[in-house]
Amino acid sequence: MSGHQCCDNPPTLSASSGNGRVEDVGGVKSYVSGFIDSNAAVLLVSDVFGYEAPNLRKLGDKVAAAGFYVVIPDLLYGDPYSTGQEFFSWLPSHSPVRDKGAEDTKPIISHLKSKGISAIGAAGFCWGAKVVAQLAKTDDIKAVVMLHPSLISLDDIKVDQMSPPELVRQFKDVVKPEVRIL
Repeated sequence: MSGHQCCDNPPTLSASSGNGRVEDVGGVKSYVSGFIDSNAAVLLVSDVFGYEAPNLRKLGDKVAAAGFYVVIPDLLYGDPYSTGQEFFSWLPSHSPVRDKGAEDTKPIISHLKSKGISAIGAAGFCWGAKVVAQLAKTDDIKAVVMLHPSLISLDDIKVDQMSPPELVRQFKDVVKPEVRIL
């Protein structure tokens, strides 16, 4: 779990931020940006503060500007965490651990595929990292990124067959920092 610093500095939520629009995608209220006629989409899964976080939407707009159709679903269903709440009282009814978050993205993914999108990636922030770790276990998602993940277990990562331990060790050798005085 991330430290308390994550929750101590919440964003100012804004339903009107961003260049995109809010619409129903597969039955889930979502912020979307970009053009649906793209053949590639990216799901951005929010942290506990939800899909109205302005910086998340700005990031979605930047990804869309690179040619992707971006969907930021409201997987917290209008009930993001707010600093006035006790976090561990809020979490059980909003837990991505029960596979609900990943399950709730299935209609979104089906909708995207029905529009001709053939490649879907997902990025999850903190709370949302657990959701995308679960999505990585499916054939529906081509690439996953977890940013400052929380609630992740070793079992979530074991699904990675593209980077077996032997290869990861080689990566570490190649990207090892090299200190030089110029």
